[in-house]
Amino acid sequence: MTDRELIIPPAMQGIVERAGYVPAVKVGATVFCAGQIGRTADLEVIADPEAQFLACWENLRVVLQAAGCTFEDVVDMTTYHVQMSQHMPAFREVKNRVFPRGTCAWTAVGVSELALPGLLAEIKCVAVKRDSAAA
Repeated sequence: MTDRELIIPPAMQGIVERAGYVPAVKVGATVFCAGQIGRTADLEVIADPEAQFLACWENLRVVLQAAGCTFEDVVDMTTYHVQMSQHMPAFREVKNRVFPRGTCAWTAVGVSELALPGLLAEIKCVAVKRDSAAA
């Protein structure tokens, strides 16, 4: 049996209640993060693209932090984009401001829609918590 730990930051308890999933599951040193979107603490979609993308990254940071990780621990990332060609320059600019460049595998996928109307991006990742003695 594996040592599964459900990762639910206090500010994201509403997701579990409303949508029925957890923001992440930690198995050993590996953290599997559900896709994070650009929403407010009240689970409302943020309309402005740049602000929405910043919120995606902030929500991911909160989940990783609750699991004892940082962006530097991310080893694999998949991003999903609505209207990818239109919004990718802004998404990439925000990503380059907040996420360390060249530190993980990244796949970007264009999709026709995401779970809620108005969502433009979703970030899903896998992180491996580094041994604090080795970090």
